[in-house]
Amino acid sequence: MASLADIRRRTAAIRPKSVSWARIVSDIVSPPVVWAVVGLMVGMAYGATVTEGTLWGVVFGVFICWIPLIFVALMVWRGRISDIHMQHRRERILPMVVTIISSLAALWLVATRDAPPVFYLLILIALVQITLMLAITLFWQISMHTMSITAAIIAMGTMFSMTAGLVLVPLIVLVAAARLNLKRHTPGQVLGGTVVGGIVPLIVLSILHT
Repeated sequence: MASLADIRRRTAAIRPKSVSWARIVSDIVSPPVVWAVVGLMVGMAYGATVTEGTLWGVVFGVFICWIPLIFVALMVWRGRISDIHMQHRRERILPMVVTIISSLAALWLVATRDAPPVFYLLILIALVQITLMLAITLFWQISMHTMSITAAIIAMGTMFSMTAGLVLVPLIVLVAAARLNLKRHTPGQVLGGTVVGGIVPLIVLSILHT
C-alpha cells in the first residue's frame, strides 16, 4: 500500500511543474480537450435532438479523449510516464495503442447503435490519425498538439462552415508557438504534426465521398 509521502510524490508528478502562457495553452488546447469540445459541438448540431446529440458527443469524448487521458494520468501516477504530455517518444507508444483500442470500441458502438452518421467520420479521422501517429512515433516524434488542432479545425470547417475553420486557424500558430516555447518539439516536429493533421481529414473525406 502506498505511503502518504508516495501519494504526494505521485500527485505532484501529475501537476504541471511550471505555469506559463505556453503551458496554459498546451493544457487547454490539448488533444483530449480539443476533440471533446469538437464532439460535443458536432453532436449538438447534427443530432436528431440536442439531448441525443449531446449524449453522443459525451460518448465520443469518453472513448476518444477521456479513457486515453485517464490511462496516461495513471501511468504518470505510477511513474511510468514523465508527465501528462508524454515528453519522451517511447512513452507515447502504449497510450497510443490504448487510444486505438478505445477508438475501435467507439466505432463499434456507433455502428451498432443509432448514432448520428457524422460520428463515423469523426471517429475514423481520429482512428486514422492516431494509427499513423503510432507508426511515425516508432522512429520520429512529431507534435500531437499541432496534429490535433489542425485536424479539428479542418473538421469544423467541413462540418460547419469554411468561415468557422478560417477563424480558428490562428489557434494552430498559437499551439505551435507554445510547444516550441516549452521546448517539447523542434520546428520540424511541429510542422510534421501540422501536415499530418491537415492531410488525414482530407484523405478520409475524399475516400468517403468517392
